[in-house]
Amino acid sequence: MDQKTKELNWLKGRKSHLSIENKLLIYKTVIKPTWTYGIELWGCASKSNIAIIQRAQSKILRTIMNAPRYVSNRTLHTDLKTPYVTEVIRENSTKYFSKLENHSNPLLQPLLQPHQNRRLRRIWPTELRN
Repeated sequence: MDQKTKELNWLKGRKSHLSIENKLLIYKTVIKPTWTYGIELWGCASKSNIAIIQRAQSKILRTIMNAPRYVSNRTLHTDLKTPYVTEVIRENSTKYFSKLENHSNPLLQPLLQPHQNRRLRRIWPTELRN
């Protein structure tokens, strides 16, 4: 994600003459798919890894808006109508599991069952749909 951001900094950076809508479109079409790939399984990811992606998203939105440091991340997300990373993870995992529930292949049904032996305190992907 950092590599894509650096490559496109001349388009979405502070000195770019593009409108905010076009900068946001570049973010949604080029940068966001790099971190949403395989997001349905991120229930197993640690909170620190998700927080790293959230920080990167907030930095990108801040450069798109050319916002000063005292503007909160909540304001940036609401003004640009961009959901937080945890919300995107939850939405995509619920879509994924609803597709699994309606799938015709019976071999996929064990993926929907909760894990029996829980040795670690972690959130499993099946628990994100609750």
